[in-house]
Amino acid sequence: MLKGRSSSREDRRKLAVAAAALQDHITRSLSGSEGPNIFPAAPSRSHRARQHRHTGFILGEEQEYILEPEAPPLTLAQRLGLVAAPAGRLTAEEWAEVKSRSLQEGDSAQPCVICTEEFRLQPQVLLSCSHVFHMVCLKSLERFSGRRCCPLCRREPYETRVIHDGAKLYREKCAVRIQTCWRGFAARKSYRAVRKLIPPNHPQLRRRYFEEKFQEINESLVRSCCSDVEVFLLDVDQTVAASRDVFRLFDQQQKSVLEEEGEEEEWRKAREKAVQRDISDCPICLTPLHSTSRQVLLLSCSHLLHESCLQAFERFCPGETPPAPCAAADTPPGLCGAPTHILQKIRNVESTKTCG
Repeated sequence: MLKGRSSSREDRRKLAVAAAALQDHITRSLSGSEGPNIFPAAPSRSHRARQHRHTGFILGEEQEYILEPEAPPLTLAQRLGLVAAPAGRLTAEEWAEVKSRSLQEGDSAQPCVICTEEFRLQPQVLLSCSHVFHMVCLKSLERFSGRRCCPLCRREPYETRVIHDGAKLYREKCAVRIQTCWRGFAARKSYRAVRKLIPPNHPQLRRRYFEEKFQEINESLVRSCCSDVEVFLLDVDQTVAASRDVFRLFDQQQKSVLEEEGEEEEWRKAREKAVQRDISDCPICLTPLHSTSRQVLLLSCSHLLHESCLQAFERFCPGETPPAPCAAADTPPGLCGAPTHILQKIRNVESTKTCG
């Protein structure tokens, strides 16, 4: 009787402990204390800076790290065996095996199955099931689906690890593409140089090759001839301009010599006329020309006058062009009619030309 009562008490106690353990496990599961939060709050700027410093992104180093925090302690129900305990975290050797399996499958070389775009330099995560996705794409999928389930194999839960295999492959691909472009450019350039030196064996290509060669030679000759002709024409223009300057100077000198000779001839004729006329009196004052010490002037009209008489005559005719004084004297009509300004000019120029 006592044994039955004690066993029933022990069962009730165990049942109460199990009920409390299950209630605690359900409460923890619903509150989200077990495992990472599906809807995490936006991290602050200082938290992001600390995370970047921890992961080495600021220094530009590509370090691999696990995104999930440390595993929470087991609940009472899990310790009593009422609920299956979660699988243990993967070790470094297990992560290396998962990564090698992912590399063998070539997941990093393929586009992301969520956004169907290449990984390029964007952050990517490796799941514990060896599948690779964009970090942003996986977070968006978790946020909208409300569960941590692999999009490919539907495994849950999973662990995530940040890797950079896609970025490395993209850099190698870019480097190969750049090297390919450069090698193609260098090969085409060298091939063009070789084609200019070595003629082809095909008859049509060989004919075209020599036609191009002759065309290049012709163009070079035309360019050189054009430059030579331009230089020659420039020299001709300069020579013609210099010759014109010489002829112009010669014409000016010849003209001045002819003018001087003509002037001398006119004065010689004027002196001859004055001698032939044989006038001994001044037409203005009617006094002998050589009786006084006054200067005698010879005009271009071959008349002789006293200088003082001519100056007085010019002063008596201001503001107009007076006729020669000899035109109103005893000189016959039509013999002299030169204007006074010509007389004045001759008087200034030939003040020493007198008649004896």
